[in-house]
Parts: sequence; C-alpha cells; structure tokens
Amino acid sequence: MTAHSADHTSKAGFETRAIHAGYEPDPTTGAVIAPIYATSTYKQDGVGGLRGGYEYSRSANPTRTALEGALAALEEGERAFAFASGLAAEDALVRALCRPGEHAVIPDDAYGGTFRLFDKVEQVWGLAHSPAAVSDVDAVRAAIRPGETRLVWVETPTNPLLNVGDVEALAAVAHDAGALLVVDNTFASPYLQQPLTLGADVVVHSTTKYVGGHSDVVGGALVVRDLEVAERLAFHQNAMGAVPGPFDSFLTHRGLKTLAVRMERHCDNAERIVDFLAADDRVSQVVYPGLEDHPGHAVAAKQMKRFGGMVSFRVAGGEQQALAVCERAQVFTLAESLGGIESLIEHPGRMTHASVAGTDLEVPADLVRLSVGIETVDDLLADLDRALG
Repeated sequence: MTAHSADHTSKAGFETRAIHAGYEPDPTTGAVIAPIYATSTYKQDGVGGLRGGYEYSRSANPTRTALEGALAALEEGERAFAFASGLAAEDALVRALCRPGEHAVIPDDAYGGTFRLFDKVEQVWGLAHSPAAVSDVDAVRAAIRPGETRLVWVETPTNPLLNVGDVEALAAVAHDAGALLVVDNTFASPYLQQPLTLGADVVVHSTTKYVGGHSDVVGGALVVRDLEVAERLAFHQNAMGAVPGPFDSFLTHRGLKTLAVRMERHCDNAERIVDFLAADDRVSQVVYPGLEDHPGHAVAAKQMKRFGGMVSFRVAGGEQQALAVCERAQVFTLAESLGGIESLIEHPGRMTHASVAGTDLEVPADLVRLSVGIETVDDLLADLDRALG
C-alpha cells in the first residue's frame, strides 16, 4: 500500500479527494480500495529495517494510514489521527496539549460525553474548565484565564441546541490569549465546514457519525495544521494506544468516500422537515441554523456550505409530550447517536445529555433532537405527523 503524493489530489474537488486522497492503488495487486491489513506486526528487513515505517499496528497500520490521509485532505490539514472513538480522540488531545494546573474553555451546551470527560476525568487529572456560550465571542473571551488557558474548545453547531460559533473570531480570541482553538466539527462534517481554513488549530470528529455514516462503526479523529502539534499528538496516539483496528478503519474510510452525496440528501431532507415543523402548532420552537430567525444564521451561512442534517425542536405539550413523540415515531428510530443514513429521534434530557442534568449545561426537558437520514422525505414527514399526535 502506498500513500497518495500530496500534489496528486491537493487541488482536486471535495468529492475527488474523498475518493482518492490518502491512497494509491496497491503497486503489487492493483487493488483500487485500501485492503484490510489484519496484522498486528510486520517483518523487518534486518533490525530497524522497516518497510514503509510499519513495525506494530498500534503505531501504524496501512488501512488506518489511508483513512488518516483522506481525513487530512478533506479538512485541509497537515495530518490526521484516527482513534477508537471520538472521546478517545478528545482525551488524547487534552493530555497531549495540556498539563495539570492549566485550564480550558468549553461550550456551555457541550455534548454530554465531552462535558463528562472534562468534568469527571480531566478535572481529576488537574485540568480546570469553564463553560461559555460559543455564540458569544465576548463570553468566550471573558472565560479565558490569562496564562492558564491552553484550549478554547467549541462545537459548531453545538449538540443539541445547534448554537453556532464564529470560528474565525474565536480563533483570534484564542490566539490573542496564547491558546489553541479546537473545533468539534462532527455535526457539520468536513463537507459542510473546514474549521482549519478559518483559523482553528485542531478539528475533532466522532467519525462514528457523518464520516462513517452508516451506524456500523465507532471511531474518532483529530486533524491539525501545525506539524509541532502533530508530533505531540502522534506520540500520545501511540503511547495511549486507543487506536481503531483495521476493519474499523476500513469501514470509516468506505463511508467517507460517499460523504458529499450523503450530506446533500441529509440537508435536503432536513430543510423539508424544518418547514413542516415550523408551520405546526404542536411545536413551540424549531432550532435549525438554516432558519433566518436563528441567532447564528448569518455566521453559519458564512462558514458552512449548507446547514446540516440535525434538527432540534421543542414540543408544545412539555416534557411528557416530547417523550411521547419519541416513543410513537416509527420511521425515525428511537436511538442515541446521529449522522447515519437512517433517521434517529431522541430525547436529549433523558438520553445523550443525561450526564449534564442538574448542571448549568442542562438542556430543556421538552426538547427533541432529530438526526435526519436519507430516506424518502415524505415518509419522514408522515412519521413526524403521526408522532406529534
């Protein structure tokens, strides 16, 4: 297996890079898709004589190399690192770039797992954190502790309230304070948004979601534009060892190749659903960056290609009615996660964000979150109509 030369696809379109970047057809067999290298170790040609740099599959595996090359190309970064889960990627990033006694700013409506990681794991390790609204640049600036803050961590759009952060403005604030800007790009995907081109230093993905896209593999990734940061991440990826196996890497890479066409359908369907919900008096509020009355609409229009496949809404009947909507849905599957080809529905307060209950990050009890899939949209609309009662 050989890696793509940098100039082969560097100026190609997104869809071309998604299919070709990171891998050249195998010179021995001509295999056009990166094979699954189900091996733990590699024969050396004499002591230290590594073939292509491979010695042990925790350190590197050719299937994973192909995935990482493609991710770096799509996010327009210098290097990418694949992990066994999104949270494994986040933990490796924090430990590579921070030290006990330092500080991070996190979203005040962060994904529950990210909040739990900072609050229950990294804080015990010695890293303090402060929440701030990613949509409020001044609030993020005020949350920074001069000389202590190492990371300004944002999601945009956020999970599940779909708030939008101005990546370019937040990068300037972070850099003025000597901190790095980390952007969780899971909701947007590399197709809709490339934070590194807007000034971010690190992009985080749960590749379980839109990158893999088929709800059949768990993974995570980091993409960076600074080679010194890349070296620190490479060391921690190997030293901590939370890497994906070759089959997981293969599945994620296979999903990545169709990301562009899937995202277009996700967005098409989401826009139809938003129109339906916005006109329904059983719904008290629809939250979607594509709506002109969304507070982050202008920023999202500036930095995103389209507005994505995630939709949240508040049910007029309150929490019990919101729970009933989730339970009555049939085409929408009641399940956690997001970004797959199938449509999912969930109650964040009881499911994905239960870990922030009772904190400042608690989400509204009447909130329902949709991950809009690529099914026939009329079937999705009819299902929501039934579920709303």
